[in-house]
Amino acid sequence: MKVVGIGGSPRPDSTAERALRVVLTAAERQGAEVSLIGGAELVMPLYDPRAEIRSPRALRLVSEVAAADGLVLASPAYHGSISGLVKNALDHVEELRDDARPYFSGRAIGSLSVAQGWQGGVSTLAALRDVTHALRGWPTPLGVVVNSASAGFGPDGKCTDPHIQSQLETMAAQVVDFARMHALATPVRDAPGVEALSSAGGRRRAW
Repeated sequence: MKVVGIGGSPRPDSTAERALRVVLTAAERQGAEVSLIGGAELVMPLYDPRAEIRSPRALRLVSEVAAADGLVLASPAYHGSISGLVKNALDHVEELRDDARPYFSGRAIGSLSVAQGWQGGVSTLAALRDVTHALRGWPTPLGVVVNSASAGFGPDGKCTDPHIQSQLETMAAQVVDFARMHALATPVRDAPGVEALSSAGGRRRAW
């Protein structure tokens, strides 16, 4: 299975990107193949649905999302919401509207935000989860806010706050676990007309 991390800021090795790396490292330990599209790689033209030619970075982004079994989104809080850089990257997912798995369909999406304070971080996390819903993804039960006023990342790459480090690793496990469960369920879900017993003893149509 493949887990793709998307996010950060134009600044190399930003706090958001370092948090994203923690999640991807944990997902790799869970057996996933991982790849990172960091902030600098998200610098691309504004999304225009009318454009016939996409930049190489935009093409790579869309290709990576299409191949992913799970995703992790990371954004710094800009004025209480998603940065323009990350939002523009997510707008490019519109290119998958006619894909066999359109947008984020069938994928667990972990979300994390970074802010110098809790208020902006929480509202940015909520915005990432709203976008995930709009793109038909499944937000993981746990989302993570990194308050850079009290936590950072050491030379070993780990968060200096053990609680946040644990949250990032837990979110990675949730993304990977969902991807595994979805892979096992997909043959049944894709079989037209197949019915399954519900836990209440009735019958429901698998989809």
